[in-house]
Parts: sequence; structure tokens; C-alpha cells
Amino acid sequence: MDSDTIRSAARDNRALAVFTGAMALLAVVCVAALALDPRVLGGQPIWAKPLKFAVSFVLYGATLAWMISLVAAPRTRRWARRAGLVIAVAGAVEMIAIVGQVLRGRPSHFNVATPLDLAVWAVMGTTIVVLWIATAGIGVLLLRERTLPVDTAWAVRLGLGVTLLGMAAAFLMTSPTGAQIAAAQSTGTLTTAGAHAVGVADGGAGLPLVGWSTTGGDLRIGHFVGLHALQGLPLLGLLLIVLAPRVPVLRRVGVRARLIGVAGAAWTGLTVLLVWQALRGQSIIAPDALTLAAGAALVLATLGATVAVLRAGIRPESTATLSTALEPR
Repeated sequence: MDSDTIRSAARDNRALAVFTGAMALLAVVCVAALALDPRVLGGQPIWAKPLKFAVSFVLYGATLAWMISLVAAPRTRRWARRAGLVIAVAGAVEMIAIVGQVLRGRPSHFNVATPLDLAVWAVMGTTIVVLWIATAGIGVLLLRERTLPVDTAWAVRLGLGVTLLGMAAAFLMTSPTGAQIAAAQSTGTLTTAGAHAVGVADGGAGLPLVGWSTTGGDLRIGHFVGLHALQGLPLLGLLLIVLAPRVPVLRRVGVRARLIGVAGAAWTGLTVLLVWQALRGQSIIAPDALTLAAGAALVLATLGATVAVLRAGIRPESTATLSTALEPR
């Protein structure tokens, strides 16, 4: 993506551009706050959560702005811009809630201890739903786009599809755990409803920086991996285009599109595998034989499909078939 494309995307999607810039500035503030504010919440530095969300929103907002710029029809683009505006507003509301709770020294997620905490968490839950619906709307509009090269079209569509799957994994975190229900029955008060971890309490031993549990399952891992397909699959498409002059088989748009399809299927499989592992209360650093077998099967299937696509692409007669089969309909 060159500088002209970036400027054009920013002009066409001012709301997302402003939101992305604000999140980048917030990330800088959070880095400074990490150095200046020694408070710890849930076993992590208190400013770690807003930093991670700010960086994620920078990537999310910038990528969506570029994707909206790919929509050619004026009427469809207007709807895509409206969806971008909704995403910018919802994202801003969520970040205000997270930062506000940090300033109060209170958990932002799953916290229902007081009426104010409950209200903040309800607002955040609503923004998550709004973000999912608006992102899905952009995905539907891009499914209807007919002007994109077939490889770019599939990179964008599959990236959005897997991202929606990753976003949906967040809803699995919002139900009270058995321990929380038991504590509420014992005390008559529910203070926390939902958790990132499965099989262990939130706030325990975790991986550096990200904080993912090393003693139990953690639903944030599948959520994170799925969410960033939005950037990963389009970047893969760009990489294949860059490699095309040096790798003759990649000069065929149909071959590149099929490879992106394989990558999209693999990314989906990995997201599902990580969520499944977490739901079984299993740490990411201690997979059992069943998880390892499923992971190995996913790797072998991906390699096999990749080899099959490349071998088919070498045959001259396959070019027209591949391109025709993958043309957007």
C-alpha cells in the first residue's frame, strides 16, 4: 500500500482515520503510564489492557479504512462509510469505558460489583455487539464488490470472515463461571460475571506482555488469532504479489487466490483449535496429545493443499480453470 493509497483511504474514511490516530496517541500515553503508574490489577500492570486495546484498534481501524476504500460503487461506499463511522464511535466508547475504569482503579471487563461497574460493563457489551454487526455489514458489502482482482477479493473477504469468527469468540467469555455462581450463591452477591481463563481464576500466572494463562485455558488466544486475520490475509495477498515476479507460478491470479483460500481455511482451523483447547481448560504451553494431533492434522492438510495448488498452477491448462472458478459471483 503506497502513500497515495493511505491518504486516499484516510480522506474517504475520516471517522476511522481520526479514531485510528486517536488510538495511536492513546497507545503512546499508555506506554508512558506504564512507566509512571506502578498499580497492578488482575496480576497485570493496570495500563496494560488499554495499551493492548489501543494497539489492536489502530490495526483494526486502519485496515477497515483501506477495505472501505476498495468499494467502488458510490451508493455502496456511502453505506460502508456509515458502517465505518459506527465502528469509530463504538470503538471510542469502549476505550473511554476501559480508560475510565483504569483511572478509577477498577476492572473494566466482567465487573458487576457496583451499579456503576455494571453500567460500564453493559455499555462495553453493547459496543462489542455493535462492532461485530458493523464489521459484518462491511463484509457483506465487500462480498458484492465486483471490481477487485480475484486474489485481493478473497483476501479481504476471508480476512473479514475469520475476524468475525474471532470476535464472536469473545462472547464465550461473558457468562459467569461455576466458581462465580457458587460464590454468588454463598454470599448473595455477584461481583464478577465472566472470565478470560477456563479452569483457573483470571489474574494467575501468564505469558509476558499478553498475560495469557499458563496454568489453564485462555479464550483470549483464539480471539486474538482470529481477530487479526483482518490484517494477516490481505498482507499474505500482498506478499504473493510481491513474490510473483520471482516465482512464475504466482504470476497467475487464480493460483494466488487459491493459496489465499488455503490460508483462510488454515486460519479458521487454527482459531477454532485454539478456542477448543481453551474451552477444555488447557494451557497454550501444555497441549495434550489430542490437541497436538489436531494441530498436526491442520498443518499437514494446509501443506498438502498448498502443494496441490502450486502443482496445479504449474500446468498451463489450469490457468483459465482456476481464474474462472474463483471469480467473484
